[in-house]
Amino acid sequence: MTAPPRIPFPVVDEVSRHCRQDAEPETVHIEAHLTGHLDPARLRKAFTEALRRHPRVLMREAPGPWYRRRYEWELTDEPDVEVVSFPPPGRDALEGARTRALAQAPPLTASPPVRLEVVDGGRGTVLVLTLDHTALDGPACLRVLATAAEIYGGRDNAPAAPPVRPPEAPQRPPAVPSPWAPPARVARGTPGAPAGNDMLVVELPLPHRPKGSPYTVNDQLMVATALTVAHWNRERGAARRPLRITMPVDDRPRDATMPIGNGTRLVEVPFAADELDTADLPGLLRRTALRTRALKSLPRPQLGHGAALLTAPWAPVACRAALTRALRRAAAPWTSTTLLSNIGRIPYPLDFGEEAGRAHAVWFSAPARMPRGLTFTTASTAGRLHLALRWSRALLGPGDGAHLRDLFAHHLHTTEVS
Repeated sequence: MTAPPRIPFPVVDEVSRHCRQDAEPETVHIEAHLTGHLDPARLRKAFTEALRRHPRVLMREAPGPWYRRRYEWELTDEPDVEVVSFPPPGRDALEGARTRALAQAPPLTASPPVRLEVVDGGRGTVLVLTLDHTALDGPACLRVLATAAEIYGGRDNAPAAPPVRPPEAPQRPPAVPSPWAPPARVARGTPGAPAGNDMLVVELPLPHRPKGSPYTVNDQLMVATALTVAHWNRERGAARRPLRITMPVDDRPRDATMPIGNGTRLVEVPFAADELDTADLPGLLRRTALRTRALKSLPRPQLGHGAALLTAPWAPVACRAALTRALRRAAAPWTSTTLLSNIGRIPYPLDFGEEAGRAHAVWFSAPARMPRGLTFTTASTAGRLHLALRWSRALLGPGDGAHLRDLFAHHLHTTEVS
């Protein structure tokens, strides 16, 4: 019998594997709300076929001794486990699926590291996807779901063309705080439990952007995030310090050729403390646009140059894992303040056919481990903004999440300057 093919863990996967914690699993949660209902057997068949069409998702961590030099993915032809489940319907069914998405990561030892729960929402259906972030990211799993929708509904789910923006003359980005200065941390609220993540989702209007503005909706979301955290920290008497917000950048195509895995690179958008105190919102938006454009254009490894050195096979993975965890703890004061992951407009119709319909709302949430402890994830569907706030229970409680949601909605509205 031929052994399954193996591929070494890429840099992002290996660093994530080194730093896994059972108390705060690195899961990505996706939920898509449909207007109608799905046939269980037909959906299982469609989702399994979608996995086969994207073979990089059908994989498990290959076993190996502690002294091996690399982790490896073992590719499989079929799933090892039943991926699709249908929890009993009920008033708390969706909340239960969300809780499991944050607390229980699909095991890496069974192919694929993805779980799909189909929740009866009464008036429609909610698809709750959970993926282990060591293996996959949200956009990659959304691509698989779009393929499943096309197989199930028999309708075209090709991605819409991305918006075309006119080329602009390069401009020098404004001065930024020193990268060596430790950024502000999100001030502690009233945590309700010692470990794990909690989440709140909300639907908001898309912010208005005046025609011809030099900034994008992503820049408005970035400014709203910075102002929200600065406002929160001021309320709690935290010292004024610069902020740094991690922003994933994804350059992959969205069609069927999209590489599956962890394909985003991370950049950090800085904000000086005094520019978040000013009432000059047009100026702040313009400066933010210059910074994000410059950061996106710079070629950079996904996690920086240091991560590539840590994941080189110069020592057994067990030794490099211990070193990576130690360096992560030492670098905690320099970790960015928070993360804003803007998926943008959902490019696929996610059309499951006449009976099930299209997705009218799609939420994502990104892991919120300490020391960052808070993430903002946004996407837009059907002309509405879908925001997920996710936080570490060691930092914040449910009431804190609700207050941060209100602050974000307020500051996002203030970015609608003329």
